[in-house]
Amino acid sequence: MNQIDTGVLEVAGKRYGSRLLVGTGKYKDLEETRIAIEASGAEIVTVAVRRTNIGQNPDEPNLLEVISPEKYTILPNTAGCYNAEDAVRTCRLARELLDGHDLVKLEVLGDQKTLYPNVVETLSAAKTLVKDGFKVMVYTTDDPLIAKELEEIGCVAVMPLGAPIGSGLGIRNPHNIHMILENANVPILVDAGVGTASDAAIAMELGCDGVLMNTAIAAAKDPVMMAHAMKLAVESGRAAYLAGRMPRKLYASASSPLEGLI
Repeated sequence: MNQIDTGVLEVAGKRYGSRLLVGTGKYKDLEETRIAIEASGAEIVTVAVRRTNIGQNPDEPNLLEVISPEKYTILPNTAGCYNAEDAVRTCRLARELLDGHDLVKLEVLGDQKTLYPNVVETLSAAKTLVKDGFKVMVYTTDDPLIAKELEEIGCVAVMPLGAPIGSGLGIRNPHNIHMILENANVPILVDAGVGTASDAAIAMELGCDGVLMNTAIAAAKDPVMMAHAMKLAVESGRAAYLAGRMPRKLYASASSPLEGLI
């Protein structure tokens, strides 16, 4: 059978074969991080600048020694920021550390308990970063109006949560995700809340352009096996979306034709 073409993910003018984006936190060590990311097939790898050494601490192990910028697109993120000012400063630091790299993931959180997005601060930071020449992929709520506003500000991708960060609850509000997708002219990627492969498949079956995850892989009993499972789930979910599911029916319908029965 010939290879099925499910298309590529295009973000900020660059094309990627994988629609799975992964993080680098919570693994037991850098070697497990490396192997799991390889198993995921991901090409975009996000890094929390405030929590991970990518060169700002010369005396500590550098993540970029195992996750090479020559092999992966490094996506610095602003995890741990609770206001626009800190988020903007973090992105500017990442740009310096990565020799002018301008693709970033913006997240501005409301509090440490829920890790829910602070929409007001997110909008403010997005406006500043876009004006400053950054290509912003932005983590936000599943509010369709806010998602559209972030797109209109100039963000290159909008990333609504499926559920709170690290919760593993799956896609809690598929209706809102669907509404966001209906009105979007930029890639929409589910970010946060995925717990297992079926969650990733559901996100892709809704029509999302990709899925970003970290805890679902890193906190699994076997992170490398789960990374492989997530790779397959994203691929199968995308193929199912493109194939178009059968209509839902209230009553049973025979699989075989009834005409000509004896």
